[in-house]
Amino acid sequence: MTRPVRVLAALLVVVLAATGCGDGDPAPQPWHGGRIFLATGNTTGVYYQLGGGYADVISRHLPGYEARAEPTGASVENVTRLAGGDMEIAFSLADTAADAVAGRGAFTQPQPVRALARVYSNYTHVIVRADAKITDFAGLRGKRVSTGSPKSGTDIIAGRLLTAAGLDPDRDVRRATLSLPETVKRMRAGTLDAMFFSGGLPTPGIADLIAGAPGKFTLLPIADLIAPLTATYGSVYTTAELPKDAYGTATGTPTVTVSNVILVAADMPDQLAYDLTRLLFAYQGDLIGVHPEAGNFSRQSASGTDPIPLHPGAARFYQGG
Repeated sequence: MTRPVRVLAALLVVVLAATGCGDGDPAPQPWHGGRIFLATGNTTGVYYQLGGGYADVISRHLPGYEARAEPTGASVENVTRLAGGDMEIAFSLADTAADAVAGRGAFTQPQPVRALARVYSNYTHVIVRADAKITDFAGLRGKRVSTGSPKSGTDIIAGRLLTAAGLDPDRDVRRATLSLPETVKRMRAGTLDAMFFSGGLPTPGIADLIAGAPGKFTLLPIADLIAPLTATYGSVYTTAELPKDAYGTATGTPTVTVSNVILVAADMPDQLAYDLTRLLFAYQGDLIGVHPEAGNFSRQSASGTDPIPLHPGAARFYQGG
């Protein structure tokens, strides 16, 4: 359905609701004409898959609203478009969202965004070509490296990791800022030596890369960089083992992780924020069917979005209101 058609459909819902209530109070008009656009990420990433599933849940179970997942460059772009009113919901890494509410990093001033939920954690993938002979993180010096899409959380984390390792992201590596599909294409072609990607497990694009060329790509362990990261950015970063069964590797890979959050505009109506949060849990089984990462959050864990404030409507849901 095209955007103009969606607008007309939403307006028709409003008119029918308003005229069909007899002498009672008219039904409230859907926010933004009943259109909800979700800012996700690269088309071969988990954000896009889960965003599509969430959009389907909203469209089927929230009367008066139709939702659609939109591919984007991910976190920074998502927050910017959400704050600018171009999107109604946005997926973001928690470190990018924390920068947004504080007005630091990629953001020159605090952004009017709030959280609905903290969901699954992203694992930082640092993948190298076996024939590039990169055996540790320091070996990235002078290599051709993709640090992810411009204005993405991956690009931010990649820059911070390189700096933590004593490498200048723009001088000590031959940096390219590419989407995940383009990065995978160039890794296969041998025109990149290494890549970064922050994503859930498994990330479809990475699974295709590794499965399609057994033995040609290696995941680098990077958990030892957590100390300089936390010294600068606090506890937003943690470590975990990227399990070997995620991509069929010989061993697990110690890496850096960061939580994901689902954001909305601060001026979203409280009832709508409440309903959107409720749907995450009422139809969590449907979302798990889209991607297993949807099973990696609970009502208790989802409310822990600090330092990103919860939207009051979401807070009411978690408080049982």
